[in-house]
Amino acid sequence: MSEGIKNKIVQTFQGSISVKQQIIDNGLYEVLIEAGDIITESISNGGKLLLCGNGGSAADAQHLAAEFLVRLTSDVNRQSIPALSLVQDTSTLTACINDYGPDDIFKRVFSSLSSTDDILLAISTSGNSKNIIETLKLARERGIFSLGFLGNGGGEALSYCDLAFVAPSKITARIQESHITAGHALLQYIEDSLLEKGWLTKE
Repeated sequence: MSEGIKNKIVQTFQGSISVKQQIIDNGLYEVLIEAGDIITESISNGGKLLLCGNGGSAADAQHLAAEFLVRLTSDVNRQSIPALSLVQDTSTLTACINDYGPDDIFKRVFSSLSSTDDILLAISTSGNSKNIIETLKLARERGIFSLGFLGNGGGEALSYCDLAFVAPSKITARIQESHITAGHALLQYIEDSLLEKGWLTKE
């Protein structure tokens, strides 16, 4: 195996570190604090977090929803925090694609499961996914607060988000790595805030 191919492993780690360092140096993480306060208040008032994304971002939506519902770390056993991935089962997804089209796969579910106290977390590395933008538009129409996890400068989705964490990269893998780190940081902040407020208790 050539040294050039081997070096790509190190370069991958260096690239990921570089993007995350920019997030710290430029204060881009601060939006997570603002969003965390809003989500904490929403959940305290009976709301829930609804997440959506495509491909790797769909996996992130499910990953984060699971950690809200179950737990983030074995160090803290606490009550479940209400969160739901809009990346539904294959029957729901394929039915919507077949009957309405791919642009409606999240909007259709969101239209039924969302309420005004909820928060939408829309994840898109490009910021231009049509099904994400359609869901953000519906959230705005209904007065539901939306948070975007975006990349590539934010794309079209940026203009429909109430708040956005935009990973400073155009490389999909680096954006995804930043998104899942941001998701974990956000969840940690929300969990700590809810415990401090007494809305959550340790089990």
